[in-house]
Amino acid sequence: MRVYNDFDLKLYNSYRVNSKCRTAYFPENENDLVELYTSNKEYILLGSGHNIILSKDYYNENFIIFNGNYDAVEVDVHSNVISAEAGATILEVSEAAEKHSLAGVEFFYDIPSSVGGAVVMNAGTKEGETKNVLQKVRYLDLIDMCIKEKVNEELELEYRNSIFQKQKDKVILKAWFQLSSGNQSKIRRIMNESKERRWSKQPREFPNSGSVFKRPPGCFVGPMIDELGLKGFTIGGAQVSKKHSGFIVNVNNASGSDIIEIIKHTQSKVKEKYNIDLEIEQRII
Repeated sequence: MRVYNDFDLKLYNSYRVNSKCRTAYFPENENDLVELYTSNKEYILLGSGHNIILSKDYYNENFIIFNGNYDAVEVDVHSNVISAEAGATILEVSEAAEKHSLAGVEFFYDIPSSVGGAVVMNAGTKEGETKNVLQKVRYLDLIDMCIKEKVNEELELEYRNSIFQKQKDKVILKAWFQLSSGNQSKIRRIMNESKERRWSKQPREFPNSGSVFKRPPGCFVGPMIDELGLKGFTIGGAQVSKKHSGFIVNVNNASGSDIIEIIKHTQSKVKEKYNIDLEIEQRII
């Protein structure tokens, strides 16, 4: 296990906000995690750094990071099941599936997320959601320090939500995805088309953390923000994307507080005009 003091988090959050933490731990296996949580229960968990906002310049706290570690991906060609440790990316899962002509996770290809984060958020696109392919999850229960498993039906998977968001005392270790046999060239075509659609609409030219708000029932966030004239609205180095107003981008060394102030302002304006309470999809740390 790698351990770093006074660790720079800039390259470990997709907004590229300048921030540091007291100590960062990079576990390599389940034993490392059990050891860490046996000695201390208070950690901030960080996966690929997407879908989060670092609100502080310095955290006098310890981080456990899954990014480039604890990331094994295995394919069982007999059962069409892919297993992946929490630190693997779902990009890697989709590429492993394509390599073995397994269909079902093409929509994973261009979603920036770790496996752990995808399960927590039930990550997805118009083409599919994690819950559609997730078979089971292995996790560490911090209440009794036992390693347990739950199957799909027990995970309370719904739009951008799961049992792991509601119960913070469970740490995802590994996930299994049930796929089906497919045609490799067709799978690759679907993956590429999905990526092209997303890149044509999303502001990939600036650091960002994906869609900021959950979609309210019956409407879309972007058009509401457009109608309010907030596209391009800027505070400090953060800006409502000029390409897609459902995103906030770091255009000039933005701080976490810059991003959060834009979120608050947007929520206030949407509430004032539409009487809708926009719910943040991203996790503020």
